[in-house]
Amino acid sequence: MSILVFTMAKLAIAALFGLFLVPALAYDPRIVGGKTASAGQFPYQVALKRSGSFLCGGSIISSTFILTAAHCVVDGNNNAYAASLFTVVAGTTNYNSGGVSKTGKKVYVHESYGNFKNDIALIELSSALTFSSTIQPIALATSAPPTGASILISGWGRLSTSGSLPSQLQYNTLSAATTSACASSGVNYAGLLCLAHSSGHGACNGDSGGPAAYNGKIVGVANFVVGGCGSSYPDGYALVPYFYNWIVARVN
Repeated sequence: MSILVFTMAKLAIAALFGLFLVPALAYDPRIVGGKTASAGQFPYQVALKRSGSFLCGGSIISSTFILTAAHCVVDGNNNAYAASLFTVVAGTTNYNSGGVSKTGKKVYVHESYGNFKNDIALIELSSALTFSSTIQPIALATSAPPTGASILISGWGRLSTSGSLPSQLQYNTLSAATTSACASSGVNYAGLLCLAHSSGHGACNGDSGGPAAYNGKIVGVANFVVGGCGSSYPDGYALVPYFYNWIVARVN
């Protein structure tokens, strides 16, 4: 069994709970089994680029802050890249066309990030976004979704490990899994939200940092998959309510 981090990265292998982390070798972004999003359907979704190349997803939580995954913004030694290397593209379903681009001003990585845990980060923008019908913040959830709740995920992640490259934002609906479902996949710790799905659905490379939403609020940040994209195992997301105080302390 393997754990696959969603970001576009060089090949690396690291043991965790008897499993292995294998970041992707190539870029081919789309959510597995997803549908194409329409303009303005996910106004909080952004694309994150580093040095001009697409890397991850993220969510607008204020006019100057983007919520994403820690592994999207750090190097192999878990040191944050310079904020100026990052560009956030908002207000479009095609990250290569349209929308508004903003550069990073400061990167905040959770101080306890490592070994998949506390995989959450913030990017402060160099200038504020102007809200519109296609650019809007999403509120932070303060409690975990109930087991079985329908959770909406979105991103430009792969269709499969070697799937085709879509130009448009994708979305899918997963289900909040039980703690035992997380444990059965070999990954279970505080601050983790597991999202269940049938085979052929779920998140994949390129979806990292992207949102999981419930009742119009963000409850999760895409972190990893277990057993490959579209496997029958739940996908791993950072549980936003668990990190609520950490996020608010920096945004405010």
